[in-house]
Amino acid sequence: MQDSHVTRAGATIAYELTGSGPLLGYAHGVFLSRAAVRRLHLLDFDALAAGHRLLTYDQRGHGHSTGRPIADDYRFENFTLDLLALLDELDPDEPIDFMGSSLGCDVALRAAITAPERFRRLVLIIPPVAWEVGPNQTRQWYTDNAEAIESRGAAHWRQEWARREPLPIFADYPAFDLPPDIPDDLLAPILRGIGESDLPAQYEIATLPHPALILTWDTDPLHPVSTARQLHELLPDSTLHVSTTVADVQTWTNRIADFLAR
Repeated sequence: MQDSHVTRAGATIAYELTGSGPLLGYAHGVFLSRAAVRRLHLLDFDALAAGHRLLTYDQRGHGHSTGRPIADDYRFENFTLDLLALLDELDPDEPIDFMGSSLGCDVALRAAITAPERFRRLVLIIPPVAWEVGPNQTRQWYTDNAEAIESRGAAHWRQEWARREPLPIFADYPAFDLPPDIPDDLLAPILRGIGESDLPAQYEIATLPHPALILTWDTDPLHPVSTARQLHELLPDSTLHVSTTVADVQTWTNRIADFLAR
């Protein structure tokens, strides 16, 4: 299917719609794209699209979407405005269900806080590290890597990235391969923007009435189980599932489908 596009604030967002029925959206995480998420073989989007009109898109600066080398463009708040612009373009006639992974999890939360009437249910996948205080914050990883790219070059950084050890949960899963689907000139700005971002304030999240399914895996410091547990405590109508094996992660498609069928 050929991409459609929405242009907003220095970026052209590429998106596609497949299937028919109530609208179900999905937003991917940092470094990924629609195509990259499918290559991981962790979520079955064809199965999730059954009975739905599925909206998937590439975040600004990722995949087929464009962007400019300005770090502020890649703060969580701006990615959320991209989603809301997409919904303005599509103009669904009823609240939608929405799924988001990592960065996409923030987009889902922030968009639902901004326009709660536009959403019915939320699926929050691997929520990112959040609400850190004090020194030695985990999200400093993003800024440190932006500085490495600026000092040594994107090609050198990509070589080091390719040699990194996988997360322990994915040590024996060769399909977990994540070459960043981002142009070299946008790598550092995107990492800086993400490193300067945080999830919405906890008091704002606690106001959300939407049913939510929270899915996460362990052994990932950038997506710690602690964030997922905090979200579960904050969201009044939420279910949490933590996976410790790849086989269990691969049950997420069925868990999401069951949740959306309620």
